[in-house]
Amino acid sequence: MKQIAHLFKALSDPIRLRIVLMLESQGELCVCDLMAVLGLPQSTVSRHLAYLKKTGWLDGRRQGVWMYYRISKSCTPLNADILRSLKQHASDSAEAVSDRLSLTALLKDKPAGCS
Repeated sequence: MKQIAHLFKALSDPIRLRIVLMLESQGELCVCDLMAVLGLPQSTVSRHLAYLKKTGWLDGRRQGVWMYYRISKSCTPLNADILRSLKQHASDSAEAVSDRLSLTALLKDKPAGCS
């Protein structure tokens, strides 16, 4: 039960929910991309990412000076069910739509690598 509670607690913050939805729809994103869309400083975004990674939601990889995150490839069946439900029920929220539009515009105009 403790692990299940940790999974849900990780998603109890709106910023972390937004991060999970963006990563679910986009695949992999750099911390700088998430900072730009969320309008938050690197320290805040990194703290949320670390929490999501610690609870098993995310995998991270370093490429040069940049950190990239994606939904964990080793997620449990419960994680997968929760992601499906989030996608179905939260993807149309005003914040999720705004995040997707901002992210699409950001990635369209972004040169290779984070700047």
